[in-house]
Amino acid sequence: MKKQILIGMCFLGLSVFVSGQAFSEKTPAGTSWVTSHGYSGCVQLDNGNVRVVLEPNCGGRVLEYSLKGKNVLYVDPKQDGMVYTPGKPFPDPCGGRCDFGPEVIVPRHPDLWLGKWTAEITGPYSARMTSVEDKNTGVQLIRDYTLDKNSSHLKFTQTIKNISKETKQYCHWSRTFGEGGGICLVPISPNSRFPKGFIIYGPGAAMTYVPENHPSYSVRDNFLIITGEPPQAKFGLDSMSGWLSYITRSNLLFVKKFPVYPDRPYMEMASLTISLYYYKDQECELEPIGPKETIKPGKTASFTEDWWLFSFPYPSDKQVDLKVLDEVVKKNTGK
Repeated sequence: MKKQILIGMCFLGLSVFVSGQAFSEKTPAGTSWVTSHGYSGCVQLDNGNVRVVLEPNCGGRVLEYSLKGKNVLYVDPKQDGMVYTPGKPFPDPCGGRCDFGPEVIVPRHPDLWLGKWTAEITGPYSARMTSVEDKNTGVQLIRDYTLDKNSSHLKFTQTIKNISKETKQYCHWSRTFGEGGGICLVPISPNSRFPKGFIIYGPGAAMTYVPENHPSYSVRDNFLIITGEPPQAKFGLDSMSGWLSYITRSNLLFVKKFPVYPDRPYMEMASLTISLYYYKDQECELEPIGPKETIKPGKTASFTEDWWLFSFPYPSDKQVDLKVLDEVVKKNTGK
C-alpha cells in the first residue's frame, strides 16, 4: 500500500513539474500562451497598452484587439468555448473573422471557416495560425500577425495556398466584427461607378445602385457615414482610398488600411473593394476585399491589412468632425 502511495506521489510530482514547465515556457517578447473566452491554446500578443488574442480552435479568429482594456471586436459570450462538429449546426462565429471569396461562388468550406487551426509563435510580438488543407476549395490558409511593440499597429497577412493540381481563382475577404452601435466612416472615390458612391444589398438578392435616403446613413465630404441601424444591413463600395474607419461607443477609433488596385479586376459581382454589414446595434462587419488572384498549383497569394486603435470621442450627436478624423488617420497611419 505504501509503495502504491509512493508511486502515486511520484506521478503527481512529475505531472506538476511538467505542467509547471509548460506554464513557465519562455516565449519571445510580447507573446504568451493563454486561455481566453473558454478556449485554451490561444496566442496573446501584448505590448503593455494593446492586447491581441488569436484563437485557433474555431476558425482561426482574432478574439481580442484591445486598447487599454477596451476590446473593439464584437464577441458573443454565448459562443465562449464552442467548437465545430462536422455535420452539426453551428452559429456564425463572432470576433475578428476572415475568409476568402468571391462570396456565393466559392465552394463551401466549413473546415476552414469553423474548424480547428494550428497556432504558433513566430517571433517577438508575432504569431501564425494555419488551417487544414481543404479539398472542397483546394486551398490552405495561413494567417500571420505582428503587433508593433510601441503602438496599436497590428499587421495581418492572409496567404491563400493552392494545394490542388488545378489553377484556382480566389480573392481575400476580411469579415471583422466590430463592437455594435458605432459610427462607420469610409471614403468614397470621386470616380466611383455607383451614382452615390455605394450600393445597398437587399431585399433578398437585389443590389440597389441608387439607394433611397435614410436617417441612418449619409454622404458628406466624400465619406459614407453610417450612424445607426439601416433598413438593409449590407453596403458595398468601390472605394480606391485604401482605408476605412469605425468609432465605437466606448470611444475607440478602429482604422483598417489595405492595398487597392485600380487596374486589376475584383471578383465580387459589383467589383467591390469594401463591404460593410451594419446589423442593428449588435455588430458592424468591416470587410476589405482583395482583387482577383490566379493561383497556380503549389503557389500562393497574399493580402495584408494594417490595423490601428486610437482613443477617439464618440460624439453624442453622431456628427463626426471629418477633418479631425482625417488628421488622426494621416498622422498616425502614414496615409
